[in-house]
Amino acid sequence: MQYLGQALFLVLLIAGFGFFIRNVKKLIRNIKLGRKIDRTDRPKDRWRNMIRVALGQSKMVKRPIPAILHIFVYVGFVIINIEMLEIIVDGLFGTHRAFSFLGVVYDVLIACFEVLAFLVIFGVAVFWIRRNILKLKRLNQPELEGWAKRDANNIIYIETILMVFFLVMNAADHYLQLNNYSHYTAVGSFPISSLISPVFNGMDFATVAFIERFCWWAHIIGVMFFMNYLYYSKHLHIFLAFPNTYYANLEPQGEFDNLESVKKEVALMMDPNADPFAAPAEPVGEPEKFGAQDVMDLNWVQLMNAYSCTECGRCTSLCPQNTTGKKLSPRKIMMSTRDRIEDVSKILDANNGKFVDDGKTLLNDYITPEELWACNTCNACVEECPIDISPLSIIMDMRRFLVMEQSAAPIELNNMMQNIENNGAPWQYNQMDRLNWRDEN
Repeated sequence: MQYLGQALFLVLLIAGFGFFIRNVKKLIRNIKLGRKIDRTDRPKDRWRNMIRVALGQSKMVKRPIPAILHIFVYVGFVIINIEMLEIIVDGLFGTHRAFSFLGVVYDVLIACFEVLAFLVIFGVAVFWIRRNILKLKRLNQPELEGWAKRDANNIIYIETILMVFFLVMNAADHYLQLNNYSHYTAVGSFPISSLISPVFNGMDFATVAFIERFCWWAHIIGVMFFMNYLYYSKHLHIFLAFPNTYYANLEPQGEFDNLESVKKEVALMMDPNADPFAAPAEPVGEPEKFGAQDVMDLNWVQLMNAYSCTECGRCTSLCPQNTTGKKLSPRKIMMSTRDRIEDVSKILDANNGKFVDDGKTLLNDYITPEELWACNTCNACVEECPIDISPLSIIMDMRRFLVMEQSAAPIELNNMMQNIENNGAPWQYNQMDRLNWRDEN
């Protein structure tokens, strides 16, 4: 019977990690749909930024209460899963608390795990209240209706259930240890679960042992499920926050990049040795598109940004255009981008990795020009994001497509550019008439 349990555990591990690796490969494939961009410069600054922002959560502390709660959940959930190493060893080799030979160190670890598990339950409970009872505005915006809201609550429920299974498992184990039942020898320290174990008083030892085993299996199955659920949820930032901050744009905020094709044209125009009558070089392959119409026109960092977004809404809550009632929501820009990537991914899956045009594009079908032109490029969304996501870069690339490919800028902007072309200034006055105001009085 023991070997059957070990065999089932091995099957569970293979299935869980196998499906997880499959999803990771799909995630990498989807991110690579984006254009190439070099973000390998300044490695020291990039490591420093990742440690400060992703590991140190320096941007989270701007809002102290959610920051403290997030640290409880973040640190607790990550560190508690260190115990997964012991669970894996026990499951594969049929042992029980295999790491108990560590002695006092083991006692301290188990005690820390339990305190952190309690803090995780407390943190996610407060998050649930803020989201569903207090209904904070940034957590109850139109773009969160439907799956996004259910997903956020699902994560809260799963994390709570996993921590409850962990504490009940330890409580049953502790009770059996106190009563010298079977192989449950006295090891570990249980500051939280020892408060729960009295509920087993008077209960048959075999029943308590069954509860302990049930919670042990439920915990490991729950962890496997949650690990594979991440790909379909907003919680991918658990994995992607670190590469997202490493490959973040380190240039000064407000400094926009220039298209390589445009820079080459300008360089040619400014070259005094260039032959103005020479025929232009024949383009190799399909000409580069100006700006972005679909997700394949964005760069891979922008696509990783979309997958990294945890939909916290800090960007939208600080966006002045959203605050004044405009349609723009930076969070919705990221959510729509991810939705489009996933739709493209399904097409690739259905056609052996080949994209078949579905008649849709990111522009118009997922993000409207009204949203794009509402942005005043203030960079508030970029500054506020806890993991350095840049909705603004996507907005600007899609604006470029509207202006340079479709000539679809608002009439006010077209008039301004026409005035610059004709008059050398944004105003509708000839250069010779600019100083006429001096003679008006």
